[in-house]
Amino acid sequence: MLSDLKNNNRRWAAGKLSVDPSFFERLVAQQSPEYLWIGCSDSRVPANEIVGLDPGELFVHRNVSNLAPPQDANYLSVLQFAVDVLKVKHILVVGHYGCGGVAAAVDGQRRGLVDHWLHPIREVYAEHRAELEALHDHARIDRLIELNVMRQVRNVASDVFVQDAWARGQSLSIHGWVYSIANGLITDQNCTISNPEQLAEAIDGGR
Repeated sequence: MLSDLKNNNRRWAAGKLSVDPSFFERLVAQQSPEYLWIGCSDSRVPANEIVGLDPGELFVHRNVSNLAPPQDANYLSVLQFAVDVLKVKHILVVGHYGCGGVAAAVDGQRRGLVDHWLHPIREVYAEHRAELEALHDHARIDRLIELNVMRQVRNVASDVFVQDAWARGQSLSIHGWVYSIANGLITDQNCTISNPEQLAEAIDGGR
């Protein structure tokens, strides 16, 4: 199996060079993406492929259920590097329908450490309980996936690294998307935040 992966790698590299002989030279020289992708670890959601970008064009952070928790040093390190060093212009928080982590957060089963990680999703559920419990089965989980993305957009926008970037006049927008594994398409949740005023409106509106 590993031999297959290594062979795949060689074919991929050769294919890149056949189209663009200087492709890897440019990658070595500089990393200058305009986008930070905060997505789920699910193997069916390949960040670069979904949006048709090459290596070097998308800075990526992935974890279970695309969370942006203010106490997670891994996420915060990625965020700071993307904002302060790479000067990305867009942060994309991308969930996906059929997310097992979101479903596991509210199915009542105990799984150990991951239950602590998924706690913010249970908070989102509690905040929107009336709306969610009026829905059934898959529709309820799909809506929770959307609401979780919106909450994580607010989390990112609330962080001091983002706040400081706005204060110094840096152009930076945070967007919320949901990807459908069933058809390969992204749906914009229309919760983009590009400045402190929009963040205040989002918090007041609960979106």
